[in-house]
Order: sequence, then structure tokens, then C-alpha cells
Amino acid sequence: MAAPAFRWTWFPLETSIRLLVILLLAFLANRLLKMMTNWLVKPASAATRIAQMREQQKRTLAGVLYSGGTVLILGLALLTALPEFGFSVTPIAALGGLASVALGFAAQNLIRDVISGFLIVFEDQYVVGEKIRVGEALGCVEHFTLRRTVLRNEKGSLVTLANGEIRQVANLSRDWAQLYVDVQVAAEEPVDAALAALEKVASELRADPKWSAALVEGPQVLGVEALTLSGATLRVQVRTLPDRQDDVARELRRRIQLRFEREQIRLTGVQRVELVGTARSSEAEISGHLTQK
Repeated sequence: MAAPAFRWTWFPLETSIRLLVILLLAFLANRLLKMMTNWLVKPASAATRIAQMREQQKRTLAGVLYSGGTVLILGLALLTALPEFGFSVTPIAALGGLASVALGFAAQNLIRDVISGFLIVFEDQYVVGEKIRVGEALGCVEHFTLRRTVLRNEKGSLVTLANGEIRQVANLSRDWAQLYVDVQVAAEEPVDAALAALEKVASELRADPKWSAALVEGPQVLGVEALTLSGATLRVQVRTLPDRQDDVARELRRRIQLRFEREQIRLTGVQRVELVGTARSSEAEISGHLTQK
């Protein structure tokens, strides 16, 4: 015997009202999700490439959140509406739970990478075009997705990092960069004359329009950093715009060499010093964290 044809008149008024309420709640939840994701996206504050890339990444994050949230809302609405048609959702829910557990175990690394990618974009840790250091990897961010970060290192090689493996990142393209230049003066040379010569070099570099635009603070002569039998080590500190520290260090060393030759002050070395780490409680700790280049 053939099954009776489905007729809309079989739906009671209460069932129809419940279905309409489910659809209305799903629609309102979707609109609220849309408003929240639109709130995440802010127009670029400048016309620079980095600012525009940051805006684009936030738009990508908002789009992924909206798509995932929409699928979740539709799924919940469907599961809520199925009992109104006489279907039991218990087997479906049990099967979905088992599938979720299996998928979670199989793709836990992928999920970790994606979550880390969300946090990197949301917290604005770095964007494409910026120079960062992640562990031993140092380079410019060439490509970024929610799963991975691709760097171009100084040798031109592409280094791919899973976002979930990034525990600590140093952004070298934000605010300012700092460097130290150590000048080693021979033991027989007067320290005061060498310090005065360094002050002249620092003031000339600050007054040079070609280089003043790259400076944030300094150069500042800090004084005598160390004393040895071979002579005294004098230290100069300077803060520059991001990615300009190497250029400023080269020019500063060149000017120091010329000034000391002009005033006949004998040098034993001019070195750039980079402080690695944060331990600065004693002179011994500082010396233990010096890397000379």
C-alpha cells in the first residue's frame, strides 16, 4: 500500500510557530555574527603597504569567522528543527560527536595551527612585509595564512613555520631599533680626547639631514664600557627607525674611523655589539650576553 502523500495541512499551528521561531533566531544570530565580524575590520590608518596588508588580514579573519559561525548556526537550527518533522536527532548527535572526536585527534596539529594563526592576526603580532625572528629563523614575512608563516631569510631561502610551533616572536619592524657601537682605544691614548671625538661624531651625524631622518634617539656617548691592558672600550648608543640600524651602524663606524685618524687617536677596533637576552643585573651577566659582529 502506497504511503500517503505529504500535506502541509498536517502541520499543527504550534509546530509552524516553533519552526518560524527557530528560523527567526537563526537569522538574528547570523546578523549579530555579521555585526561582530564587521566590527573587527577597521580601515587602514595610512596608505602604506603594511597598513593595507594589516587591514586585508583582518578582513580575511572576519570572513573566516563569519563563514564558520554561519555553518554552526545553520547546523544548530537544522538539529533543532528536525524533531518538528518527526525525526530523532539522538543518533545523529551521537554520530556527530564520534566524528568530531575522531577528527579532533586526527587534525589536532592543524587545529592548533589555525587557532595560533587567528591569535597572530587578532593580536597584530606581525604582517606581511615585516622582519621577524622566530627562534633561529630570521627573515621578512613573505606569506601568511592561518596555518603557516613563510619567511625569506638573509640568504634568500624560504623558511616555512607552522603557526602552532611559534612560541615567541620578535618583531624587528615596529617602533624603533637599537644598536651599540664599541670603540676600542689604545692604552696610551687619552680617554677624554677619545670621548670628545666621539661626541663630535655623534653631533655631526645628528645634524646631517641625510641621516637625521633615520634617527629616533642619539647617537649618545655612554662612556667607558670596559678597561683592559690593551686599552679602553668606549660605547655609543643609537636608536633608529626599524630596519635602518645596519645602515646607521656602518655610517657611524666610518665617521668614527675618519675622526680618529684626523685627531691621531689610535684605535684597536670598532665593533657593533648586540645585547642578547634580558639579564642585566650585573656587569658579569651583561658580558655573558654580548655577541660581537
